[in-house]
Amino acid sequence: ERIVYERLKAAQGATTRMPAQPLLVPVSFAATAAEIATAESEADTLLELGLDVAPLSAAALAVRSRPAALPDADVAELTRSVLADLQTVGSSRVVQRTRDEMLATMACHGAVRANRRLTLDEMNALLRDMEATERADQCNHGRPTWRQVTMKDLDALFLRGR
Repeated sequence: ERIVYERLKAAQGATTRMPAQPLLVPVSFAATAAEIATAESEADTLLELGLDVAPLSAAALAVRSRPAALPDADVAELTRSVLADLQTVGSSRVVQRTRDEMLATMACHGAVRANRRLTLDEMNALLRDMEATERADQCNHGRPTWRQVTMKDLDALFLRGR
């Protein structure tokens, strides 16, 4: 999550708009009236975040692009989360101050999830990315991402020497 977050911040910092990946087939999902209203009123903010969201009908939204840094994210869930943040935050002036929080939400949806089995190559790539990422020892929520365990601790966990 921290790695994805730092990538998003770097992409956002380099330009005013986050690089977006147009979708070959737009992703549509059922939306509430509040979500549709937020998508319409905050269209520019969504575009800055790499999300091209437009009303499809009175009860559905279509997402035509996603942030390029999040190729594996669930686009509908990501869009719902960003819209919820925009509804909570309100005006775009406030959104400017809370952009990091929104990027953290996006990173959360674009990161490797708990209980997902990784291949050995994916594990090694993740460790290499952690080595190259600032503050990789903590997730975006402040929790540690790794922990050092001594041989004594390991022995105690497996009841060795008893």
